[in-house]
Amino acid sequence: MTLPYEILVGLRYLKAKRRQRTISLNTFISIAGITLGVAALIGTLGIMTGFKEDLQTKILGTTAHIIVQERGTNDMKGYADLVKQIEHVPDVLASAPFIFKQILVTSKTAVQGVVLRGIDPQLETQVTDLQSNLKFGELAHLEHPPEFLTPPTLNATSPEKSEGSQSKNKLPGIIVGKELSFRLGVFLGDTLNVVSPVGPMTSFTMTPKIRPFTVVGIFESGMFEYDSSLAYISLREAQNFFGLGDTVTGIQVKVNDVFLAQDIAHRIEATLGTGYLARDWMQLNRNLFSALKMEKTMMFLLLVLITLVASFNIVGTLTMIVNEKQREIAILKAMGATPQAIMRIFMLNGVVIGLVGTAIGIPLGYTFLYLIENYWTFDASVYYISKIPVHIIPLDVIMVGASAILISFAATLYPSWQAAKLDPVSALRYE
Repeated sequence: MTLPYEILVGLRYLKAKRRQRTISLNTFISIAGITLGVAALIGTLGIMTGFKEDLQTKILGTTAHIIVQERGTNDMKGYADLVKQIEHVPDVLASAPFIFKQILVTSKTAVQGVVLRGIDPQLETQVTDLQSNLKFGELAHLEHPPEFLTPPTLNATSPEKSEGSQSKNKLPGIIVGKELSFRLGVFLGDTLNVVSPVGPMTSFTMTPKIRPFTVVGIFESGMFEYDSSLAYISLREAQNFFGLGDTVTGIQVKVNDVFLAQDIAHRIEATLGTGYLARDWMQLNRNLFSALKMEKTMMFLLLVLITLVASFNIVGTLTMIVNEKQREIAILKAMGATPQAIMRIFMLNGVVIGLVGTAIGIPLGYTFLYLIENYWTFDASVYYISKIPVHIIPLDVIMVGASAILISFAATLYPSWQAAKLDPVSALRYE
């Protein structure tokens, strides 16, 4: 099959001849600019997507996909029947009641304000990843604390320590975050005092309520905010401590598709009635994920400037080709080539540069992300991650490639138009 002459002529203009080495060098620089722009865009978007999904995984590992509460109050009654109704909603995998309160915890060396969650240890494993996040202890120890005869760091015991341990074993259990345990200076078997500012009324004022708990577990979610400000006790102990009776704060729900959580939340509201409010995880963390989405969009727009800079090289290269090839253009026009055909010749040059740069830039971006993900490590105790999370979305790659080719094509319009309007008589006058 014979190729159109526009393609043959256009490709020949990109090749180096003895008197055209400068044009060939500019062509190489233009391709290199597109390549680096595409690789930088793919690398940046892959890293930002990886961080977003890593953050999303850590959030959903600690909190449920949907939170159901009674409108206008934090005390939900009849929650056992509500749990059964919710679990009959399509796409709901599991649900569990919880209690949410802000309290103070005190140890021998520190005081810290935290969020205390009362949970059912058996149901909690079905809606969150708390069990897998535990570094020390077991979730079942909340209701049945084991006997801690000595701290894990000691090899010997004394009668005094043994007696103290037995008294601690009678206390209810509490699970705290890794950072919180560092701040309070506690470990498994140590005692914490939970202080609620809302307590019984006296003749003059309200007195705080204080109760000791034994540390039975330490978790690490990978989120500093959670690890430094969350603590868990059993649902029954929370109801007794806060005097809630048979009520809870709400019900946490796990669904089979986190991206359909909003639609499932609407179904739950329709099932339970207008007296209940169901909020999905994206709504609960709206500010955070909106900021991440905006940041990714702005980084895409900013890094497109790299490709725009490369497009100026394309304009310069084609302009030089037009100036060098005035005689050839005039001959083509004298032989019957239309202005549209001349434009297609030079447009082809820019599109070829864009295609070659994109074809090289995409695997280069993948290679960069592979090296970042596998060979750039961190101290997890300092940064909470051991390596940079990376995830490449095919749609992002398509958008990057399409934008690079489109910018390359747009850069050819002016030089091509200049070549198309060239007067063959003026070009051949002095030949």
